[in-house]
Amino acid sequence: MSSLVQSVDWLAIAPPLVAAVVGLVVLVADLFLTEARKPLLGWIAVGGLAAAALMLLPLLDADRSTFCLVGDTEVCSYTADRFTLVIQLLVLGGALLCALLSVTALKDSGKRLPEGEYWFLFLSSAAGAALLPASRDLATLVVALEVASLPAFALVGLRHGDRRSSEAALKFFLSSVTATAVSLLGISFVYAATGTLHLTRVAERIQDVDGQLATLAQTGVVLTLVGFAFKTAAVPFHFWVPDTYVGAPLPIAAYLSVIGKAVGFSGLILVTVVALPSYADAWAPALAVLAALTMTVGNVGALRQQSTRAYSAVRLLAWSSVGQAGYLLVPIAAAGYADDPEKSVGSTLAYALMYGAVNLGAFAVAALVGRAHRLNRVADYRGLYAASPLTALLMGFFLLCLAGLPPGVIGLFAKVTVFAAAVDAGLGWLAVVMAVNVVIALVYYLRWTALLFRAPEGEAAPHRLPAPLTAALALTGVLGVALSGAPQLVLRFTETGLF
Repeated sequence: MSSLVQSVDWLAIAPPLVAAVVGLVVLVADLFLTEARKPLLGWIAVGGLAAAALMLLPLLDADRSTFCLVGDTEVCSYTADRFTLVIQLLVLGGALLCALLSVTALKDSGKRLPEGEYWFLFLSSAAGAALLPASRDLATLVVALEVASLPAFALVGLRHGDRRSSEAALKFFLSSVTATAVSLLGISFVYAATGTLHLTRVAERIQDVDGQLATLAQTGVVLTLVGFAFKTAAVPFHFWVPDTYVGAPLPIAAYLSVIGKAVGFSGLILVTVVALPSYADAWAPALAVLAALTMTVGNVGALRQQSTRAYSAVRLLAWSSVGQAGYLLVPIAAAGYADDPEKSVGSTLAYALMYGAVNLGAFAVAALVGRAHRLNRVADYRGLYAASPLTALLMGFFLLCLAGLPPGVIGLFAKVTVFAAAVDAGLGWLAVVMAVNVVIALVYYLRWTALLFRAPEGEAAPHRLPAPLTAALALTGVLGVALSGAPQLVLRFTETGLF
């Protein structure tokens, strides 16, 4: 009689496990540290995230799987393949940069942000986000999604006595809970129709569903996709984004803009391309329409932001992130039409890596300017070059990368890759919509870039750069410049092994 006890590949699960264990260490350490020594928790969190990211290195050689079925070791709940490692690198690297921003933000908050709770919630969310791309059954996928999302609600509304922060947390909570409820209903329908939760088995069985259960399966597919559309901030499920980003502490807004998107898009890829390839004729057109709507609404929303409005810099980055989500959806939609869906998925991953690096860099500059200008308006960036030349040059570079203009070669390369995925899949109309949106985005990105180098209205006051902010700016700047010098490395690294 075969043993029912599963062996666990501890090395395969190390990246999310390290983040989770360090989160528990921070929670316990918070009980014993005096108030004056609480900043030490932030550096423990930074070290823990760096260690979790380093645990990806031993996994580069070969795919590893664990938590497999006893009777079939090919069907597993956790797989560390190339797709998993790329998303985990984005999640843990992005979380590390957001943690560096958080160290300064907590110091400046004047005790309005409780440090122990902040770092425990932050590391818990990062652990869930790192678990999700490795999930290969629907139950693990939903659990990982909620472990990533639930602490994020609390982080958005954690600032004591801030009405705007509480309102942002409520909007984020209601929209995300709705998404989860819809997804769970859809997943329950898929399970009822197929009798399995493992993605590869769902892909096999959903093609041969009995006639009586076909409608149930189709409804389940639609509801599951709607739930993930909420998570990716796709239009019309994007309404929570601007207010949530403005109300949240700035490092958490940066975290949601990159890690939150990585979670949503990796889940969407696993559900569509891995579990439901036989329903591509249904989800591919739907995602193509969502992509067109999302990039258009996001870019028009960013274009309409007034530079003198309070928090307009954060609002513009929020609307820009909605537009960028539209671009990220394009290759996933193309995967439903393409002969080589793996290549299309690789295009999404390449774009996500580029977007993550430069968007976090833009948020780092916004955090720096926000220290001197509490309302963080776009107008506050006027004359930044006179006050801090290197910071202004970095911000200009990040904005040009997001716009897809030289010298931001990595941004141009990523957009061309996504554009090519649409054309190769026969989605010419979507490529045209994307081209029009890139032109719209140029207006507000270039407008902001030009403002950096204009003469300041008053005397330019230099911005004091704390060490954690300096480190975050340096890391994102070096990464953006290095990738612009060798953009082909990104596409080579993001070749997935999903199939």
